[in-house]
Amino acid sequence: MGLGKQAKTLSKGQAEATLAYLSTTRYPERNRLIFLLSAKAGLRAKEIARLTWRMVYDAAGQVGHAVHLTNDASKGTSGRVIPMHPEVRAALIAYRQTMTRTPGDYVIGTERMSSTSPQTIVNMFQRWYQHLGFVGCSSHSGRRTFITGAARKISTVGGSLRDVQALAGHSNLRTTQQYIEQDVDAQRKVIQQL
Repeated sequence: MGLGKQAKTLSKGQAEATLAYLSTTRYPERNRLIFLLSAKAGLRAKEIARLTWRMVYDAAGQVGHAVHLTNDASKGTSGRVIPMHPEVRAALIAYRQTMTRTPGDYVIGTERMSSTSPQTIVNMFQRWYQHLGFVGCSSHSGRRTFITGAARKISTVGGSLRDVQALAGHSNLRTTQQYIEQDVDAQRKVIQQL
């Protein structure tokens, strides 16, 4: 696969630096949640903007253990159920507790509106990464990091790339493969074992 112009994946240190920076922003709980929805749930900017409370609540009206992303909130027919990472769940609960008014349908809102646009989410990531000096990172960096991490770990729990494809909401496995960052160190190690 050739080297295209893709968003860079985030190292563990970069993810931690992003979370540390977001804790100092005007809306730390909301911004932490936006970042985690990208990096720990693999959501696109559009999916973050269109996520509703119904998609994250269980039958008892509490934050559940999965994101039930509908097709209309996603790209095409890539709606899916994503098991919720504990950090995402905790961030949803923490953010919900900071809300002073009854929440609207959408999880992510702005100071003036109960919802936001995908472009606003893209712009937020751009400002955050620019502030941190992360060259080549964008709103897709968390998603690529999520997909790459899932691909590297999925076989250890008995899964396959098809499971990663389902988590990513890709209709084609080749698309999922294009998201996965190569690991030169792993390539070197496997060659030495042949």
